[in-house]
Amino acid sequence: MSTRIRIGTRKSALALWQAHHVAALLRAHEPDLDIALVELTTQGDRIQDRPLATVGGKGLFVKEIEDALLRNDVDLAVHSLKDLPAQIPDGLLIGAVPLREDPRDALCSPAHRTLDALPRGARVGTSSLRRACQLRALRPDLEIVSIRGNVETRLRKIETENLAAVVLAFAGLKRLGLGERATEILPLERMLPAVGQGALAIEQRAGDPLVSARLARLEDAPTRVAVEAERAFLGTLEGNCQVPLAAHASISGELLALRGLVGAPDGSQILRDQGEAPLPDAAALGRAVAEALLEQGAAELLRKTEPGTPPGGP
Repeated sequence: MSTRIRIGTRKSALALWQAHHVAALLRAHEPDLDIALVELTTQGDRIQDRPLATVGGKGLFVKEIEDALLRNDVDLAVHSLKDLPAQIPDGLLIGAVPLREDPRDALCSPAHRTLDALPRGARVGTSSLRRACQLRALRPDLEIVSIRGNVETRLRKIETENLAAVVLAFAGLKRLGLGERATEILPLERMLPAVGQGALAIEQRAGDPLVSARLARLEDAPTRVAVEAERAFLGTLEGNCQVPLAAHASISGELLALRGLVGAPDGSQILRDQGEAPLPDAAALGRAVAEALLEQGAAELLRKTEPGTPPGGP
């Protein structure tokens, strides 16, 4: 078995943390494994002056890395699972989904601490159409400001752009040792997360048994089942960064529960549905919840969502 592995990754601090984390998981089973990180720049990294919804949907942070996999320039790739489109390119597959970090969103507001304590008209920064939609539904008085950049950059914008708060994925804060910057962890009932939020996807080429054998050791079965339901929900709705869409699955015993929503960008309408199913029926559950939302009128909301409605991003 080859003792060298090339991991494709973005260059951001969070992406590099994730790649080093996967390298450590691999070395826990093979201490002598020679691992090289191959740092790549994606279209999402290059475009920093516009909301992502104006330049395309999901895939902006993964395509160049997937191309490197297909060219055999790298052996595997580490992604935030929420960045992956519902459809994986031919010749690639998700080889492992490790244990998930906390999937919730976090409010970072040094002066006000909680969402309810923000003053009327407060400026709140987010890079996500999904978060903006739910924030507007909860607090129509807030001014939602589109911000881009890595985690540290968005935190700095609290001061540089006169923001009362920013909303970020709690998982990213924790992974970068910035968990204390979160002043309120937003409950799932108030802020439903992105599909796959908090989970990592380790992507590989199909038909590579050596990599498959290594990645099998990193798999967390409950996380895989949960994100399978969430991604089936995503695929049925054909969601991307231009759509306020969210889903979260949780396991209790032998049952999987899934909550999903589709909303209008301005928060004026949010459709919700949920369901339960046995664990082996995860994908069917995701499709069923999505189809229930379509029956409620989600198709019309999805058609009305126009590219360029700020703020964008996954």
